[in-house]
Amino acid sequence: MNETKKGFIQLHLSVILAGFTGLFGKLITLNEVDIVWYRMLFTSLILFVFTGLPKVSGRKFLELSGCGALLGLHWMLFYGSIKASNVSIGVVCFSLIGFFTAIFEPLILKKRFSWLEMLFSLITVVGVLCIFSFDARYRYGIMIGVVSSAVCALYVIYNKRASVGVRSRDVLMSQMSGGLIAVSAIIPLYLSFFPSSQPVVVIPEGSNIWYMLCHALFCTVGMYLLQIQALKRLSAFTVNLTYNLEPCYTIVLAFLIFGEGRELNFSFYLGISLIILSVMLQTLRVGKQK
Repeated sequence: MNETKKGFIQLHLSVILAGFTGLFGKLITLNEVDIVWYRMLFTSLILFVFTGLPKVSGRKFLELSGCGALLGLHWMLFYGSIKASNVSIGVVCFSLIGFFTAIFEPLILKKRFSWLEMLFSLITVVGVLCIFSFDARYRYGIMIGVVSSAVCALYVIYNKRASVGVRSRDVLMSQMSGGLIAVSAIIPLYLSFFPSSQPVVVIPEGSNIWYMLCHALFCTVGMYLLQIQALKRLSAFTVNLTYNLEPCYTIVLAFLIFGEGRELNFSFYLGISLIILSVMLQTLRVGKQK
């Protein structure tokens, strides 16, 4: 199996696991700040038990911790979007990550700007605009979701550069443990810009603990180890655009579990179809290049 095919298998497995993330955001009855803080804490503890402390230099740890801070901020905005709207809207806004990557990646990594990548991204944007129009009730959730996708695009781009030559488990452990410290400092600022309707819970209990443990183990440790490995074989744009498929997995599950299909209309399904089209076109393009 060549490296590109292996990268795509790892990538799509990580996207499937990511499809459950939005569901946990709905099932866990805490606000987004609590969810993210405990997600990073539990993930750090799980990784420490199985892999120990990260074997990286102090400078590299700080660099990866910065990536972890971006990831934590993205998560808070992502869950905030879900709490302000619903699972389907939150994950669809995430599809704009490819659009932001097409803009940010050439600037940050000094790559040649690709008009073809921008075209594929604009197909996604049109799809998201179709979805935006279906209900004015969700505009605040959509706004937060758009900011979330921009932050996530920055995370993936910087993570690709920072993780070069570092073992995947050391990358993730550094991001989770260092990011936990950074997120603790970011939380007051976040709440001042995006106040939550739910109070902050210091110690979660009941089903929330079990949901967050499963969330950390499968949708964080498993998902991000696969994503980091895929980034070593594929471009950040390809990874981010492929993650546009995450809404498709999540929405099907949300239909089955939460009955969200009753809230959606034709423009929503048209938008989803355009998002899938953009991913298929980029996958075919990368396959021909190799």
